[in-house]
Amino acid sequence: MRLGGPLFGDCSTPEKWIGEVRRKGYSAAFCPINAGQSEEDIQAFVRAAADANIVIAEVGAWSNPISPDEATRKEAMEKCKTQLALAEKVGARCCVNIAGSRGQKWDGPHPDNLSDETRDLIVESVREIIDTVNPTRTVYSLETMPWALPDSPDSYLRLIHAIDREGFGVHLDPANMINCPKRYYHSGDFLRECFQKLSPWIGSCHGKDILLHARLTLHLDEVRPGTGGLDYHVYLEELGKLSPDIPLMLEHLPSEEEYDRAADFLRLVAGEVGVRL
Repeated sequence: MRLGGPLFGDCSTPEKWIGEVRRKGYSAAFCPINAGQSEEDIQAFVRAAADANIVIAEVGAWSNPISPDEATRKEAMEKCKTQLALAEKVGARCCVNIAGSRGQKWDGPHPDNLSDETRDLIVESVREIIDTVNPTRTVYSLETMPWALPDSPDSYLRLIHAIDREGFGVHLDPANMINCPKRYYHSGDFLRECFQKLSPWIGSCHGKDILLHARLTLHLDEVRPGTGGLDYHVYLEELGKLSPDIPLMLEHLPSEEEYDRAADFLRLVAGEVGVRL
């Protein structure tokens, strides 16, 4: 597998970007360019990544394609199509978004998020995005979430079969699905279930952790890998069974130092379980 994360130095040119990736010891990276850049600039970054053996892990399309507000929904759909086209152009492992929310907060909880009607909206929106771009080098994927679909391996499988497009894939963020004590205390079993059911479609993964606090009624916080309850030995063992180009991307940490600590932890665990990171 390939480790990656946010970069903090100057990445304004392909050479500087590659230098920053290498400085962190990463072999995967978030897409360093946007769809508005010239074709010449885009291809220069693509060539630099190929020459340096760096995998572009994912292109973000963060937006709400199932928003109840029609203007917001249309804007999100266009963004998803644009970003999927960029992912296809740069050969990213995936273009990733969440399914969205039926509430006003694009990534927030809502009573309708897990309904059959919302599932149908997700299927419709994802099909339109994929059919518009027709990707062959990348996939459009939905990051797993605690209060929106897909929120489990089984719900992701149902979406895969309902969407029924080769251009659809899985973005695995297991920390986002640890939303109850059972999954928290048996995260190794839960991780094995995720990989057993979803491995053929996984394009990219996030590396985060989750911490259950001992106060009522139930409090779970996202934390740095190695400081929570997610079984990273199982996580890396299962990732090690997949393609060596599968990215594991760090995110949501407050500083460069925290990312360095997270990367050190993952390299330590990778060594303990005998997988190459």
